[in-house]
Amino acid sequence: MCAVIKVLTLDSPARAVVHDTETAGLLVVGRRRHRGALAPRLGPVAQAAVHHAACPIAVVPHG
Repeated sequence: MCAVIKVLTLDSPARAVVHDTETAGLLVVGRRRHRGALAPRLGPVAQAAVHHAACPIAVVPHG
């Protein structure tokens, strides 16, 4: 059984998400499905998570 925990942190979103991965089993982040051809595929929070998270990450497009 998994537990979902809600946390309120006064920090930058990317830094807060990466910090919380130290004790997480899995991080799920979303990304926009429809972006322009030259736009980045990941936003700044998902990008930071992919590069710095201490747990597995699932990047899922918004439906």
